[in-house]
Amino acid sequence: MATIDQQFVEYIVKTLVNNPDKVSVERKIDEKGVLLSLTVDPEDVGRVIGKRGVTAQSIRMLLRALGTKQDARYNLKIVNTDEEGEAREHKHEHKEPAAEAHEEPAEAPEIEDEEPVENSPSELAEKTRAELADLDDLDI
Repeated sequence: MATIDQQFVEYIVKTLVNNPDKVSVERKIDEKGVLLSLTVDPEDVGRVIGKRGVTAQSIRMLLRALGTKQDARYNLKIVNTDEEGEAREHKHEHKEPAAEAHEEPAEAPEIEDEEPVENSPSELAEKTRAELADLDDLDI
């Protein structure tokens, strides 16, 4: 029987993907906490990860909230099974901002038909950084 955390991730992911019957969540407990390994159909991996990993980060943030309530530390691993059935892991790596890493920033691709944003990009970036800093300060 699936635990509440497995059911939680399954419910969220099944609403996002085109092939909900191919969603599975395996649970493993180790010294770092509870590791949930998410497997989806290869064509749905992009939907679960989202642009720049935003959807995957959102799922992880919801798991963090569940962990607070359950007194547990959760980690989510998205397992990408390609057409040959070979499993590969998706790891969202944090990269330092270009100014701190002394790299030239990559140019953003031009996007047509973009909807206007109420906040300017710099305001939105600052707000997002502040929210992420607040989350990092949580000792969960």
